Amino acid sequence: MLSSDNWTVLDKDATTEAKYGCAPADRTIEQLLEGGWILLDKPSGPSSHQLAAWAREMLGVEKLGHGGTLDPFATGGLVLLSGSATRLTGRVLKGDKMYICVIRLPSDVNDEALSGAISNLKGRIHNVPPKESAVKVQVRQRSINSFDIVDRDDRILLCKIDCEAGTYVRTLTRDLGLLLDGEVELLELRRGRSGPYSEDDAITMHQLSDAIHLWKQHDQPAAMKKILLPVESLLEGIPQITIKDGAASALSHGAPLASPGIVGIAHDVMRGDEVAIMSLKGEIVCLGTMSVNGSDVPNMNGGEVARPNLVLMPPETYPKRW
Repeated sequence: MLSSDNWTVLDKDATTEAKYGCAPADRTIEQLLEGGWILLDKPSGPSSHQLAAWAREMLGVEKLGHGGTLDPFATGGLVLLSGSATRLTGRVLKGDKMYICVIRLPSDVNDEALSGAISNLKGRIHNVPPKESAVKVQVRQRSINSFDIVDRDDRILLCKIDCEAGTYVRTLTRDLGLLLDGEVELLELRRGRSGPYSEDDAITMHQLSDAIHLWKQHDQPAAMKKILLPVESLLEGIPQITIKDGAASALSHGAPLASPGIVGIAHDVMRGDEVAIMSLKGEIVCLGTMSVNGSDVPNMNGGEVARPNLVLMPPETYPKRW
């Protein structure tokens, strides 16, 4: 554990027992499937649900879902969540998205008219799912952070759109057509980024199939270890608290975190903030809500510091000491 300007160490002598728990980097494939995720490059054709079902069958797991539905014709990054990681689906869904799309304009649209129409589709807009959408229809307000023309060849545009989660790009193209007094057709759609997860890190279904074959048929897990990531990597950027083994056991059973169980804490967290409560091995125990300010914790002799709201560690990972 490293100390920094934003980190307060409360117990520099705390240690962890090697026979309990497991550092994320040391987990087996089976352990990663109990709480891990894969970034898949969805091809055009199958639905997101179908891809998740195929992956579930190939991996031989019962609990595997996806975060962020893509319509069948769309391609790009689709997060698959396995085991306890499925509890973080809502978090994955919240991240802003970036799309690359190819659209066909109605005839005789000059650059000035096009620029003006696109400007009206930036910022906070109403976004209604098209009838082709894979989700339930309801009116939403969504933020369009940017809508840029990357290239133009007469009526064909290559566009890049950065937007809030839950935005329907097909609806944007329909509304662009209304502003241009003509039909705009969405020809291709690709999700290039979902939250912090880029298409550059995504793998194809073929690559997933090959990695599973090497693991299951030849006892070669290296390829799977590269693509099946620990649940902890979904929580990067959340302020952390590191706790002792005994406290990990208590929290995994739903108990609140008391100050004697803390090894170190980000001191700038405030009451009400969300925190990732971690073991000394770097395992996520739970997500919790601060009951006090982080700067007050070093002066506490006892009392509640945080309360768990989403437990991710199996309750028998560490022995009971309470």
